Formats: sequence, structure tokens, C-alpha cells
Amino acid sequence: MSALFDPLLLDHQICRSLYSASSALTRAYRPLLAPLGLTYPQYLVMLALWERDQVTVGDLCTRTRLDPGSLTPLLKRMASKGLLLRARAKEDERKRVIALTRAGLELKARALTIPEQIACASGLSLEQGLQLRELTEQLYSHLDTA
Repeated sequence: MSALFDPLLLDHQICRSLYSASSALTRAYRPLLAPLGLTYPQYLVMLALWERDQVTVGDLCTRTRLDPGSLTPLLKRMASKGLLLRARAKEDERKRVIALTRAGLELKARALTIPEQIACASGLSLEQGLQLRELTEQLYSHLDTA
């Protein structure tokens, strides 16, 4: 470690950079998701369901990385909006299966341009964006298993 490197300087903290970038990214999504009537966590749920429909709440927790305590009320609000259905699993009454409604499926077409708009707003090239995602996934993986 260099004698010039001070590990307690605020400007040297990865956590600050990630927290600030995450907050800014969430704010950038807000005006894009508002016309769809979605919050950012709801958008994550919809992305997961558009990819694979009729999954358990546990599966959604894993895919979205949202904890069950915040996911359950979020799913209830989305069901009340008519975007999805919550039903008991046939093979295990203790589990809930989440399925998209027609309105939830139709919302996908309206969301198609969001990733591109966010990519443009980020100012990153495609290569930089992919590299950033890979690095943050590595960081998540290491910290999640630590």
C-alpha cells in the first residue's frame, strides 16, 4: 500500500461511489417508470416475470435480490393494480405462485425502450456497461458469500 493512500478518506471509499451511483441510477429510472405506474423494485419484479412467468415468491426473491419482507407487500400492491396474480402452489399450499395477468404481459411492450434510455443516460459505452455489471456482480458474489 502506498504511503499516500489513506484508507479512511471518503474519496477512497468504494461503498460511497456505489451507493451514490445506485441512488442516481434509481432516480434516472423514476421518470421512465412513472408512465408505466411502476416503482424501481416493481420494475425488477416485472423483468423477472417477463423472463420467466409463474414462479414462486422464493424464486422472485432470488432473481430480484429483494428480501421476502419487502417483496410480499410489493406483490400485493402489484396484484391490486391488476399486473399479476398471487395463488397457492398446487403441490405445496405454503408456497405462493406469482403469474402475470394480461395487463402485466402487455406492459412489457411499453417498457422495451427503458434499457436503452438508461444506457444512453449513463454515458457509458456498451463495453463499459458490461464491464461495470461484471465487476459489480463479482463484488456482490464475494460479499454475499463472505
